[in-house]
Amino acid sequence: MLKQIRPAILMIVLMTVLTGLAYPLAMTGIAGFIFPHQANGSLIEKDGKVIGSALIGQNFTGPTYFHGRPSATTDTDPADATKTVPAPYNAQNSGGSNAGPTAKSLIDRVKEDTDKLAAENSGTPVPVDLVTTSASGLDPDITPAAALFQVPRVASARKLPEDRVRALVNENTTGRLLGIIGEAHVNVLGLNMALDAVGKG
Repeated sequence: MLKQIRPAILMIVLMTVLTGLAYPLAMTGIAGFIFPHQANGSLIEKDGKVIGSALIGQNFTGPTYFHGRPSATTDTDPADATKTVPAPYNAQNSGGSNAGPTAKSLIDRVKEDTDKLAAENSGTPVPVDLVTTSASGLDPDITPAAALFQVPRVASARKLPEDRVRALVNENTTGRLLGIIGEAHVNVLGLNMALDAVGKG
């Protein structure tokens, strides 16, 4: 019996070492060598200090900045550990709201956000990604339409010509990969950094 069990045990140990240790370590080393920026979290630095990641959105709320998609992430309520409170773009608790399309809370929230945005830029349809959350709640990008929708507010708040701000959006728009994969998008943090570089905030 031991003769039959020994090879099985040795195979389990060998495969655990190969697939559980050697392979992941090798892939991590190769990725770090070939794609060091991406392997380290696509971190973005300003003046030698890490200010964010190109992969995780941030909660910009002021009128002088472009805003990302709404985020449904939460965190533990400091006053009551059994409850949660909204914590937009909380990377430690990635996830959506799980509210269905007929949920009254979702309908009311989307309607309120849509009305607020419509008043901000009347006569222009509100892009859907400005009122809906992503599945992760951490989406760092918005559509070019969502960025262009915010141009009048940002330009007015910064006292910049709308054409200049619109040009910044166009400069920071990334097209489809190889012209066919994915959709055109704008990284909100990158766009806001470019906006700050203009020198008026």
